[in-house]
Amino acid sequence: MTTAVTPRPATAAGKEPAPGAKRPRRPKGPSAHVFLILAVVISVFPFLWTIVMATNTTRDIYKSPPKLTFGSHLLENIRGVLDTVDFFGSMLNTIVIASVTTVLVLFVDSLAAFAFAKFEFPGRRILFATLLVFMMLPLQLAVLPQFILMSEIGWVGMLKALVWPALSNAFGIFWLRQYIENGVPDELLDAARIDGAGFFRQYWNVALPMIRPAMSFLAIYAFVGAWNDYVWPLIVLTNPEHVTLQVELAQLNVGHNTNYSMVMAGVLMASLPLVIVFAVFARGFIAGATEGAVQGS
Repeated sequence: MTTAVTPRPATAAGKEPAPGAKRPRRPKGPSAHVFLILAVVISVFPFLWTIVMATNTTRDIYKSPPKLTFGSHLLENIRGVLDTVDFFGSMLNTIVIASVTTVLVLFVDSLAAFAFAKFEFPGRRILFATLLVFMMLPLQLAVLPQFILMSEIGWVGMLKALVWPALSNAFGIFWLRQYIENGVPDELLDAARIDGAGFFRQYWNVALPMIRPAMSFLAIYAFVGAWNDYVWPLIVLTNPEHVTLQVELAQLNVGHNTNYSMVMAGVLMASLPLVIVFAVFARGFIAGATEGAVQGS
């Protein structure tokens, strides 16, 4: 038995599109290239400006007009950062927190999103609506209740006080639920049920391999969020040995005579792991998106 397939409008060279089909609008002339170049320059300039400030002195930063060329004081500024704060100790704490949080967020959020997207259970719509409401609330509203909870269970000052509150990420569940609804066919799940697969096996063997692009995006989002978190670690981490990198670097910006070139050197050192993580996960995201585009064409 064959299935009729509706032909797509022809767009190859020498062929006209079908009647009523909309022609794709493409930028003409050099305007598109100019726009893209400007967008790249605007996006990259803050990072380049950070490098410029980290390689110069504070006096060079205050010059008018400011110095826009790289200097020769980078190693000096890095030594100043390492002598002033426990950079590597706080970075190790941050790496542990961000890595564990990212792995657990991917597992918990994808599992919850799979249940919301593909299974009917009592209160499903009410729970998802509640999730959306919590996603729209400012994160600062949860600081006081979370601190009281951490105090009651004795986790104040411990690194796990940063991990467990971040597991149920409302945005992550919403994002993956929308992706699973459209990206995981019900026919595959029905076939898995016929083969005797239960809920977790359907999730692990069928859904999870198909949502790798969305998982890559969520991994970047969760890791960057955990890495850059400042307010909650500042409140809950009372033990100096467990301070995260952002809280530790904030000590460089205290007082009236702040050495901004040293601060920028610390910011640059703290940004390098994020660049590496983004490069690693972005490859998987682009590869998965390209694979899906090829299959859908």
